[in-house]
Amino acid sequence: MTRNVVISGGGTGIGLAAAQAFAADGDQVLLLGRRAGVLERAEVPGALAFPADLADPAEVRRVARYVAEELGTVDVLLNCAGGAGRLVPAPPGVDDPLDLAAHRWTADFRLNTLTAVLLTEALEHRLADPGGRVLFVSSIAAYRGSGSGSYAAAKAALHPYAHDLARRLGPHGTTVNVVAPGYVEDTGFFGDSMDETRRRQLIAETSTGRPATPGDVAATLHWLASPGAGHITSQIIQVNGGAERGH
Repeated sequence: MTRNVVISGGGTGIGLAAAQAFAADGDQVLLLGRRAGVLERAEVPGALAFPADLADPAEVRRVARYVAEELGTVDVLLNCAGGAGRLVPAPPGVDDPLDLAAHRWTADFRLNTLTAVLLTEALEHRLADPGGRVLFVSSIAAYRGSGSGSYAAAKAALHPYAHDLARRLGPHGTTVNVVAPGYVEDTGFFGDSMDETRRRQLIAETSTGRPATPGDVAATLHWLASPGAGHITSQIIQVNGGAERGH
């Protein structure tokens, strides 16, 4: 049966890989993201695309209206939008350490937490009842920090939100889960900051001796959205090759 699948951050990386997996099943996929050009270039057969800044409530209302008109019911809501706040330039003239900290923390929470919360709140009443699936993409950083603190905190904030949401939506037959990847190659997350020494270090932390691919994470998300995972909810699934070793 064809399902309606809404994927934020669906134009690149993990979101794109997930979109391709669902489209291969014949599902109707809606790609959301800030950059219209990226969405247009995404190779997802039959997908719809709607550019929007999901950290802006007015933009999310536009998305909700579009979903109501084009899809109606949402079977799977997959929150993949996110990124590194350190890559967001500070406004001109902002150089005081406290102002810079406020900018960095705000940027990370807007990119990684607010986008997921606003979209989920806006579409909650459209989730299939029963059978809805809500999924979030967190990070290994939520367990052990990210260096700056702000990115890790923003991802970690998704965990209690997912637990609360699972309790609220469980009686309606909807499951809510989180996937927390480790180092994933072939994404734009690191910008130009990844060098070979750091790459080797991250791979050495795994038990599998390799980095994750977007497809690795997408496959886990795809399974959690399947009927076979219907009794799995309020869980944080780590996909990191053993780098965090279950802690």
